[in-house]
Amino acid sequence: MSNPMPAIFMAHGNPMHALRTNRFTESWRRLGSGLPKPEAILAVSAHWYIQESSVTGSDAPETLHDFHGFPPELSRVGYPAPGSPALAERVRELLRPAEVVRNDHRGLDHGVWAVLCHLFPDADIPVVQLSIDSTKAPAHHFDTGRRLAPLRDEGVLVLASGNIVHNLRAYRWQSPSAEPYDWALRFEAASRRLIADGQGRRLVDYLDLGEDARLSSPTPDHFLPLLYILGLQREGDAVSFPVEGIEGGSLSMLSVRIG
Repeated sequence: MSNPMPAIFMAHGNPMHALRTNRFTESWRRLGSGLPKPEAILAVSAHWYIQESSVTGSDAPETLHDFHGFPPELSRVGYPAPGSPALAERVRELLRPAEVVRNDHRGLDHGVWAVLCHLFPDADIPVVQLSIDSTKAPAHHFDTGRRLAPLRDEGVLVLASGNIVHNLRAYRWQSPSAEPYDWALRFEAASRRLIADGQGRRLVDYLDLGEDARLSSPTPDHFLPLLYILGLQREGDAVSFPVEGIEGGSLSMLSVRIG
């Protein structure tokens, strides 16, 4: 295609956003309505964090309700998007010689569908999900994004889902609108500044940014999806932050659009 597809990091936050209309979900819908319609979507989610690299190969992936403790209506949400075995094979081809296992049984987790149901509510775009290999260092995930770069020229939207700041132990569950912790504000601002200045590569070693980083991302699963999108960035790509805000003091909803 003449213009490459954007690549987007989405902060998914609370899965209840799938059912809600609020400032975050309204921003998601505006973002989706302004995007060129992709031929397909390759999703990377914090909630498929396993000890191997795997890709969904089903032509009809199920909607996974991979959570507990939420109202029953959330478990009745479906996102019946088709899959794309052809895109799954293309991903495996691009990532060779690394082994990527094709999984024809796994569906789409809530880190994917809770966002996509607002971005593309018609669920008519094929979706394939790539796992995050928990055995690999952060640099591997950035490099994986670089290897996937040709997909942007093939009409594929690469959508990564996580949170730059994700500390659920510090989350104020009874007060989602609570003032953010100072360390959360500082780390989000530092990350945003590096990305805006074209220095996103420095976030590969994000723990080197000090105690704010360690408090903001005490586990890597929600931060690593960002590195895939930063790996997809090309010289001259516009960078924007279409969604902003911090929930519960310690959950950043900052999203990043590349291109």
